[in-house]
Amino acid sequence: MNPTLQSDASVVATGLGKRYGEQWALREFELAVPSGSVLGLLGHNGAGKTTAIRILTTLAAPTEGSASVAGFDVIEQPAEVRERIGLTSQAATVDGLLSGAANLEMIGRLYHLPAKVARSRAAQLLEQLELEDAGKKLVREYSGGMRRRLDLAASLVASPPVLFLDEPTTGLDPESRNQLWSLLRQLVSGGRTLILTTQYLEEADRLADDVVLLDHGRVAATGSPTELKARHGGERVVVSVDAETELPAAATALERVAAGAPEVDAEELLVTAPASESTRLIEVVRALEEAGVDAHDVRRREATLDDVFFSLTGPRAANAAPPTATDDQKEVNG
Repeated sequence: MNPTLQSDASVVATGLGKRYGEQWALREFELAVPSGSVLGLLGHNGAGKTTAIRILTTLAAPTEGSASVAGFDVIEQPAEVRERIGLTSQAATVDGLLSGAANLEMIGRLYHLPAKVARSRAAQLLEQLELEDAGKKLVREYSGGMRRRLDLAASLVASPPVLFLDEPTTGLDPESRNQLWSLLRQLVSGGRTLILTTQYLEEADRLADDVVLLDHGRVAATGSPTELKARHGGERVVVSVDAETELPAAATALERVAAGAPEVDAEELLVTAPASESTRLIEVVRALEEAGVDAHDVRRREATLDDVFFSLTGPRAANAAPPTATDDQKEVNG
């Protein structure tokens, strides 16, 4: 790893690995996250994302390698690391039987803040995260979006320079997700460093300065979203049809003229395939007509992080079941 990158990094991992019995959950993991930036950590269920987060936040010890956060070794100096990080996990960390303000004040006291300071900090965070009007309500009465914002507030009580966000917007509606994205951008503009794991590739595309893609515990690709899309994506041809029954024929027709195997989205009624410089839309239209497919839209588009993800992790990622609490717990336990 480049020593210059390490010297400017808030989070560094070198040859990091974690083994449970004979199974490696993480292997040869390398990382250097510059201060004041956002790293998107991506991968399918069981790829090693949560394992990496647990090691970097001192919740698990690595089997091999080393790591430091905010300049402190996660093994030799765990207390110093914990003083300088905030963690928003997939499960809510706040108490539903307390008010939002009481939750934040309690966390402040656990950080040994004086009562007056903890109360002032709680009020400041409630205002910053647009929860001021709900501060006196019990958390069990909060909506999902409000609870996630309170989780984020809880991780900010001690003003840590490094934040770890493990699937922070899972289960939120699009409006709540956009609100949280806006808050995260504000935090980064204020100088904080964010490590973000997410199942929403659009989220990483919009927020992350750099992305690390994990596959079966190993790093499959690294780079900025733009670099990854240019390197592994390329243009795509997209065919839209009116009925699910037309998808197989459309895929077969597209495969004959595209530059790679097509992917079928039954929910959106789309067939997508890589396009080369020589791929012409008129040839795609002719192939569809010969196959008897009445497509209502044929177009080219730039690659997305979804395309990069599927091209690097293969069919096992495309066919994986949606994440569940059980899957997440399996990853935590190896």
